[in-house]
Amino acid sequence: MAAGVSETMTSEKRRQSLSESDTKEGYFENAPGAHYRAERGQAATDIHGNPLVELDPVAETKLRRKIDLYIIPTVAILYLFCFIDRANIGNARLDKLEKDLDLHGYDYNTLLSIFYVGYIVFEIPANIACKWMGPGWFLPLTSLGFGIMSVCMAFVNNFSQACGVRFLLGVFEAGMMPGIAYYLSRWYRRSELTLRLSLYIVMSPLAGAFGGLLASGILKLDHFGSLHGWRMIFGIEGIITVGLSLIGFLTLTDHPATAKWLSQEEKDLAIARVKSERIGQTEIIDKMDAKKLKRGIFNPVVFFTGFAFLLNNITVQGLAFFAPTVVATIYPTKNIIQKQLLTVPPYVVGGFFTVLMPLISRRLDRRQIIIIACCPLVMVGYIMFLATENAHIRYGAAFLVSTSVFAAGPLTNSQVSANVVSDTARSSAIAYNVMLGNVGGLVATWSFLPFDAPKYHIGNGINLAASSGTLIIALCLLIWMKRDNTKRELRNAEEELTGMSQQEIQDLDYKHPGFRWKP
Repeated sequence: MAAGVSETMTSEKRRQSLSESDTKEGYFENAPGAHYRAERGQAATDIHGNPLVELDPVAETKLRRKIDLYIIPTVAILYLFCFIDRANIGNARLDKLEKDLDLHGYDYNTLLSIFYVGYIVFEIPANIACKWMGPGWFLPLTSLGFGIMSVCMAFVNNFSQACGVRFLLGVFEAGMMPGIAYYLSRWYRRSELTLRLSLYIVMSPLAGAFGGLLASGILKLDHFGSLHGWRMIFGIEGIITVGLSLIGFLTLTDHPATAKWLSQEEKDLAIARVKSERIGQTEIIDKMDAKKLKRGIFNPVVFFTGFAFLLNNITVQGLAFFAPTVVATIYPTKNIIQKQLLTVPPYVVGGFFTVLMPLISRRLDRRQIIIIACCPLVMVGYIMFLATENAHIRYGAAFLVSTSVFAAGPLTNSQVSANVVSDTARSSAIAYNVMLGNVGGLVATWSFLPFDAPKYHIGNGINLAASSGTLIIALCLLIWMKRDNTKRELRNAEEELTGMSQQEIQDLDYKHPGFRWKP
């Protein structure tokens, strides 16, 4: 069958491999020398969650690198421009956007908020559509949508038109972050997923850096067609997004079984290694039903991780939308290009730590303790913002905040993915987590208000409280997970599963007696 699954298998047995729908038979090498026969409707773990397959780590490494090469660059670049198209309004604000659109008072904050209304309302439906349609089609299609909306933003002439476009931008971007996370969970093991999530979510801070550089470069142009000034930012960046989405239609595929760039043996190995971690599941891509969708949302770890991400995202999105404004208040004598460029260094530092933290998580196969570790530096950064008016210290505080705040995205999405079992539950769990995260984004749009300028004591206080709350929730959840695992050790899995059909066992998800929380 798959390379590294059993070197002694004949070609005939290899052709009888376990397929995506489990309609074929497969033979997996088990310890020591025996073979596990995975027939249709049969799980790849025992009732305690121990894998019944033994895979060659060399073959896995080779396959993993190939998957990385084909998938990660495309989703990372798409997400980069997803975040740029969302946050470039902050760059445009520095170049007369408010004056040209006749914005007053809280109009700018309202423009930011209307985006999140569309985003939050369509978050879970979008990820359900992603599962139904298939990520290989859904992700490029929704990218095409928000690219077009960015171009439309270049032609708005008043507040009402801008609100309409920003709302539709939120609708199209709603499925991007959870959709990619859900998509990657079809390809990677639990311990591998966090780092891969970071490789696209790192585009959030890099979008701040690259967006600032790109905006400063665009503003040096006299015009782009009929567009001038800030309108060029939306037009040029939107056109780039549309082009990248068209490439995505050619490069992305729904899951391993449909990947034309994998051999049959590689497909079998990709399926076997993911299935070997899913207790009680007889198939990787299961049929969608309401019970499993609810299992994903009302899972205790998912439920409270979502609230931690909500608080964290108040800071993430506040930084994205208001970093140019805050930098402008710290260095009021700088020109527009200099202010744009000063937003870049903190984001570069943030990008480095957004990969470093998940890399540590990958080594330890732990997520919760890393989420906890991310909070103190953010708290110190906002204490510095509140405690001093020195421009250099306040600018330094932005670096401290950036070191940790962006890493919570891959860590929380990986954590909810690790603590559900079925593909359907995973789709709703990740969507719920990102939905709550963007409720935090909605709060962020009202955290830095005009009357609070230029020191923004209220905004910085809100972010200090949010990072403190994230720490408390993450710490309490870790303690609860360990205590509940201790209780689960006392349960008799054989006795509890006696008399249950395979479908009933599969529907248990995290309530399966052999399931253990993955801290």
